[in-house]
Amino acid sequence: MANSALTKIAFVGDYLPRKCGIATFTHDLRSAVADASSAECVVVPVDDIAEGYDYGPEVSFQIPEQEIDAYRCAADFLNFSNVDVVSLQHEFGIFGGPGGSHILTFLRDIRIPVVTTLHTVLSEPDATQRQVMDQLAKLSTRLVVMTERSRETLCETYGVPESKVDLIAHGIPDAPYADPSEFKEQFGVEGKQVALTFGLLSPNKGIEYVLKAIPEVTKQFPDFIYLILGATHPSLIRNEGERYRISLERMAKDLGISKNVSFYNRFVELDELTKFIGAADLYITPYLNVAQAVSGTLAYAFGCGQAVISTPYWHAEELLADGRGVLVPFADPDAIGREVIALLSDDERRQTMRDRAHLLGREMLWSHVAELYLQSFRDAQTNYGSQRKPLAVRTLNEQPLDLPRINLEHLRRMSDSAGVIQHACYSIPNHHEGYCTDDNARALILTVLLEELGKDTPELHALASTYAAFVNYAFDRTSGRFRNFMSFDRRWMERDGSDDSQGRAVWALGTCVGRSRRLGFQAWAMDLFAKALPACEDTTSPRTWALALLGIHEYLRRMSGDRAVSQTGERLAEKLVDLYDRTATDDWPWFEDVASYNNARLCQALIRSGSWSENPRVTQIGIESLRWLCEKQRSPEGRFRPIGCNGFCRQGVPTAIYDQQAIEAHAMVSAAIEAFDVAKDPFWREQAHLAFDWFLGRNDHGLPIYNASTGGCYDGLAEHQVNQNQGAESTLAFLLSLAEMQRLEGSLPTLTTLSNDATTVKRPLQETVSGTHAS
Repeated sequence: MANSALTKIAFVGDYLPRKCGIATFTHDLRSAVADASSAECVVVPVDDIAEGYDYGPEVSFQIPEQEIDAYRCAADFLNFSNVDVVSLQHEFGIFGGPGGSHILTFLRDIRIPVVTTLHTVLSEPDATQRQVMDQLAKLSTRLVVMTERSRETLCETYGVPESKVDLIAHGIPDAPYADPSEFKEQFGVEGKQVALTFGLLSPNKGIEYVLKAIPEVTKQFPDFIYLILGATHPSLIRNEGERYRISLERMAKDLGISKNVSFYNRFVELDELTKFIGAADLYITPYLNVAQAVSGTLAYAFGCGQAVISTPYWHAEELLADGRGVLVPFADPDAIGREVIALLSDDERRQTMRDRAHLLGREMLWSHVAELYLQSFRDAQTNYGSQRKPLAVRTLNEQPLDLPRINLEHLRRMSDSAGVIQHACYSIPNHHEGYCTDDNARALILTVLLEELGKDTPELHALASTYAAFVNYAFDRTSGRFRNFMSFDRRWMERDGSDDSQGRAVWALGTCVGRSRRLGFQAWAMDLFAKALPACEDTTSPRTWALALLGIHEYLRRMSGDRAVSQTGERLAEKLVDLYDRTATDDWPWFEDVASYNNARLCQALIRSGSWSENPRVTQIGIESLRWLCEKQRSPEGRFRPIGCNGFCRQGVPTAIYDQQAIEAHAMVSAAIEAFDVAKDPFWREQAHLAFDWFLGRNDHGLPIYNASTGGCYDGLAEHQVNQNQGAESTLAFLLSLAEMQRLEGSLPTLTTLSNDATTVKRPLQETVSGTHAS
């Protein structure tokens, strides 16, 4: 049914030939809407691999999953493309950022009504998922869910008005309704009883419980065949290879059912899929997650008139009610076996079930679903109102400032098979100065942050392994301490390293435990962390305490139940608080009588510790001392000016201006971000930007410290010039700052602040949320 008001519709989400359920759904929905209307239907897919996919001509723009700038560019592209409405497919895990929050950047910048289809509606979201869903609901003009349970959860749990939500079932193809015997011959299973499960293979599908049920089934039906149709999920392939499928095949062999099980390890097209469905006597979905809001495979099998046995996840519970299917408990092979036998033994019951499914399936045909979506699109246009301004100008305080791209060229140049070399002559590694644990620990942290940002590659993994190996070799298991300096000929230059290197290595190990997805790194780092942490408590260095505290709280991200480590953290925080209480005055709120180097780490450690332990005084000391440090490190022109290492900052004495070091800028970036995460005050986001901009030339000389052509960073700002050497410490300080700034700009507090402000500007007909501009 053509509609002149809808001339161009954009579909955003995964898209074929990417192999996933959302990609198939987006493709089928786009095709159905194009057939049901005269609108031009374009696609903006999200790519999970660097090279993208070989898309069809309908794809007009591509979004690399982890590149937050690409989401902004996609919004700008659609704003300038005369698009009438955007159909967004949302599923946790397909967009970059924490909880998939990068999509909020797109929604904040888009000036077109957005209809968001929610493929998952969690009844018990974690804090990050809840924030993402709240913002997603606010920034979408309308929301589509596929089950009544999802609609109830959206309204009751998330407070979304019912008037904003459309219930539209998952679409299905108009497949022939035929007797299974007509298809069985094509697969060579004529005369046999056939059960089918299809879809991308992953452990949450519960296939193993069907396999365990088969021995009992074959006692009554010796010729029973269980078809498992579908390729292993691509993300599982990348992380684990075919380990899960291989384990299922070995399980079938151990159960003695090899002749009763058939794996088809490929992604099948629709025409072939309908033939597989047609050849089956019944369909089984043994999923393990009760909160599965929708299953495309269940919808397809059910709509094609198939008898279904399923675990009672939300979609199945709703679709199979009133005798339209059979529900069995989760992870219960005995129940699965009983129901398979019962259905195969009762042709009349099975046929009645098929008839009911096929009848209801007529309302799920893509042709009908497309009409419902078109009505939702029209309603979105009406709801959006007359305030539409697709080309509206955005000022700088309405959007994050641009950041450089991460360039690891110089870091690679400075690294060899032993580790990262600590110094450089201009941009050339200075082999004469050798290596140090400090820099290899920094480099290891960087690789973990880049992995977390989705920038992981085999090359980065290799670098991470090299830096980890250096840290591992540096540890003296007799003393429990790290050696620091190693010559280029691989000889340790001291028996015992600095206290700083001890704390920094512990920080790196904690980061590996808390953030890395590599199980091998986690296990290695846990072991070494436990051995190295006690020595940090034995030192008298407040910076070692602070660095160790940062490592402790990184470790506790994943190992929050480790009471001994948590208690060590409490004691180290008490040491810093005691130092502050003995030294600080109203006009000198600091930990020592001199603010020397790496100063902001002291504040950062207390902010994080106070937040973790819910101790407001510890947090307050961290915040107040950091605010004082910001004042000490601000030039009369309002620029960031790190305390110079040629004299530092002492009570009653003018603060040294030179030489300014990159590690001070990095420490302030980290601490300000920590303060912003805890306090949600845009002031701290601005301080992070001020400190980072020091690298880019917003400093006393107006000269860039970062060398964009090499990817290196100069060794500091002297009184009359920039130190042209590009050593490891300064280069890593910049790269770590950049990684943390990228994470900040993709963080939920930042996106929530900006999105709420955008809501007041762009959604005048909806409830608005007051927000504060943060530049």
